[in-house]
Amino acid sequence: MHLEEFAEGNTLLHRLDPRVKILAALPFAVLVALMHDHGGPARGLLLAVLLVALARLNLKKVLNRLAVVNVFVLMLWAFLPFSTPGDTFFTIGPLTATHEGLDLALALTLKTNAIVLATIALLGTSRAFSLAHALVHMKLPPKLVHLFFFFYRYISVLHEEYSKLRNAMRVRAFVPRTDAHTYKSFAFLVGMLIVRSFERSQRIYQAMLCRGFHGHFPVISHFHLRRTDVAFGLLMAIATMIIWRGL
Repeated sequence: MHLEEFAEGNTLLHRLDPRVKILAALPFAVLVALMHDHGGPARGLLLAVLLVALARLNLKKVLNRLAVVNVFVLMLWAFLPFSTPGDTFFTIGPLTATHEGLDLALALTLKTNAIVLATIALLGTSRAFSLAHALVHMKLPPKLVHLFFFFYRYISVLHEEYSKLRNAMRVRAFVPRTDAHTYKSFAFLVGMLIVRSFERSQRIYQAMLCRGFHGHFPVISHFHLRRTDVAFGLLMAIATMIIWRGL
């Protein structure tokens, strides 16, 4: 499980100051989420696609991430058209789909994909430590920054532990079924994952204390704003306002 696969590159977006990318991504995501029409989210999706192209990300990996997200979006398409009151669009037996429900599902689809693509292109092209460092510079609470950093850094470690436990179950010919034995086995799996996570956290904490950790990470190199960073930030601000207000 490689969470920083998009951070490997040398494009313009990879070299940008993480502070600028965070300040560009947050207003974009908030404004796109608050829009009520289709035009704004569609323009946001177009901008997000352009950012992905600018970052030269692996298209297959990006589509794989989108596929996971859109599995949940498909569930919205299965329920919203038939549960939202409004004018009838079509009927399937006792179920009636409305124009308002279809419009709402379409708007949520555009918003979701636009925000996910923009987040991948802007924040995914920076490493976790750089993002945490940028959040410290932006005066966020240190405990919140540490929580974000450790979660991002060690979620892949927990996934490896989970994979080891699942492989051990498969080696012992475990086949999931809808019976008490299966439920008990998965309960043991979750319990062992919690125990191993606690043990790993203790070792990590002791290693940090041995290295002189006193509640903050010492950073040798700091960020320096360049003209490219300022220009990109201004362009993103203008593009976000165009998306919000329209052409």
